[in-house]
Amino acid sequence: MATSGAESTSRRSIHRSLGGGAVADVLLWRRRNVAVAAAVGSTAMWVLFELTGYNFLSVMANAFLLLVCILFFWAKSASLLNRPLPPLPNLEVSDAFVEKAAKEANQWVNRVLGIAQDIAVKRDRDLFLKVILVLWLVSYVGSFFNFLTLLYIGTMFSLVVPALYDKHQHKVDEKVVLARRQLSRHLDSFVTRTEQPRKEKKTE
Repeated sequence: MATSGAESTSRRSIHRSLGGGAVADVLLWRRRNVAVAAAVGSTAMWVLFELTGYNFLSVMANAFLLLVCILFFWAKSASLLNRPLPPLPNLEVSDAFVEKAAKEANQWVNRVLGIAQDIAVKRDRDLFLKVILVLWLVSYVGSFFNFLTLLYIGTMFSLVVPALYDKHQHKVDEKVVLARRQLSRHLDSFVTRTEQPRKEKKTE
């Protein structure tokens, strides 16, 4: 009973760290239908624009052009033949949706600014190393792929990694702690090596 309670607490913390909203539910596959639709849709978009060679702007413009023509002629024929109009929903964005989207964006922006403040002001070395490692990996991987492929890899990565980490959190944390200790040892040894010549010069 205690073990299951600890596991549920850890899973809730992961959900909270991802924002605790609908996006976190999708990333952790708690809304399985939406997660599957996101994975299939991103794969279909990547195949359409990357493998077949279609241009994104031209495909979207042609799709909207076809949709507008269908709706226009449907409405015209409906008025002439006394048939029902196209079943379109209310085409407007609600204030609640805008407020929710702005709140989500505000949380992510504040999180990024908080990371920058921790690095620049609080001089958090561990966080600095994490950010450097992530940026270097993105730069290294981005040198092999174009932006669309990199965006597809990032989407699939975000759909797979949080869910796997949610299931194997304890094992991953143990490996991360060991890697962090090794990295801290190497960094400390590098810092001491660079500081020794400076001290010798000052004594001379």
